[in-house]
Amino acid sequence: MFASTAIAELSQETLALSKRLFLQLQRRPSTLVAGILQPLIWLVLFGALFAKAPTGLFPGGGSYGKFLGAGVIVFTAFSAALNAGLPVMFDREFGFLNRLLVAPLRSRYSIVLASVLYITSLSLVQSLAIMAAAWGLGYGWPGGTGLLVVLGTLLLLVAAVTALSLALAFALPGHIELIAVIFVANLPLLFASTALAPISYMPGWLGWLASLNPLTFAIEPIRAAYLGQFAFDAVVLEAPYGALTAAQCLLLLLVLSAGLFVSIRPLLSRKLS
Repeated sequence: MFASTAIAELSQETLALSKRLFLQLQRRPSTLVAGILQPLIWLVLFGALFAKAPTGLFPGGGSYGKFLGAGVIVFTAFSAALNAGLPVMFDREFGFLNRLLVAPLRSRYSIVLASVLYITSLSLVQSLAIMAAAWGLGYGWPGGTGLLVVLGTLLLLVAAVTALSLALAFALPGHIELIAVIFVANLPLLFASTALAPISYMPGWLGWLASLNPLTFAIEPIRAAYLGQFAFDAVVLEAPYGALTAAQCLLLLLVLSAGLFVSIRPLLSRKLS
């Protein structure tokens, strides 16, 4: 009885704090629009740039646009999740977080859970918009089972990156430093992945970086789902250190996500106490 009451109160607090974030988004929808426009521009421009590439040049066959689609979808979710710490940081700087910390909350972790719920929803909406745009451009649709694979993979990636961003929001002194980290990390992680080119096209050192990049572990299962070749035991990544199946890529994302949440818990407990 006590446990069910505690869960109900935690859920109520989380939903109430999440509603506040969604109201902010409703009043300032530029975050949602920009999060869709930027990857859409990448999808259109890069797809057009390599539109005349020979068919079958890229793994799985087909056009470069179909190859690129999975990378842009993951980049969309990654960029949104990387910004997860900004609302918390602004709450810190404007003093609203201090008001929450003295409020009679059942659990102060509802502050973190609300941010996770908000960013996860925002990331999925933006990613689905890019998927619809890719379909409109003729780059395909993953289908029923494939769509579940795409959404599940994105959820794992978003959870991991959100945990990292929230940790930075509590550890860094201000929003200038957080924005600087976001700008520095964003594009290098994109280019050091298989979003724009397969590992076989990369120099050795870059291939190693790409094969260790969490974005790659998310891109390749989604790419396989788009190509209609998805199977958990199918090899989706030929890395320099060996071949990885879709199940292994998803397991690595799961371990990364769980590990990040566990590692930031002491920091959150200290900052929310």
